[in-house]
Amino acid sequence: MNEQLENMPLYRKAWDIVNMVDRIKVLVPDEMEMLQDITRNMQNDASLLTAKIAGAHSSDLYDLKMENAAIIRKCARDIHVSYHWFSFEGFKEMEYLDLLSSEIEEFRILFAEWVKTFDPWDYVIDRWGLFNPPGVNYDDKDPDEDIPYTDPFDEDR
Repeated sequence: MNEQLENMPLYRKAWDIVNMVDRIKVLVPDEMEMLQDITRNMQNDASLLTAKIAGAHSSDLYDLKMENAAIIRKCARDIHVSYHWFSFEGFKEMEYLDLLSSEIEEFRILFAEWVKTFDPWDYVIDRWGLFNPPGVNYDDKDPDEDIPYTDPFDEDR
């Protein structure tokens, strides 16, 4: 694994969340089927945190970083919202959910700072219009369109 990624505070915090969710899963009694389902969803979301951070880290393109960031944000928020289900279902070990909530809050701050580091000048136009840098629209002319391209494998040259 990339040492720079492994040392990244956001990535390490994501792993803290994965580990905490795994611990909470063990504490949920088998007869609490709804919470068993919720913790499985939480585990899926937590595993996506680390995968999508790694995906964004491996790309320089703004739109790909932002796409991964949107998924990370959704997963973290879904984990955080799960707190209410545990409370509603009468889960006895709520202090673990309080700790998880604190971890998510620390993650949120690291995440927001990380997103500020994305280079909006390193992009391709997102024709879907979701992940373009400020001032770039989905229907803008692609500035690379006018660059002549010669196929190195074209035998008819």
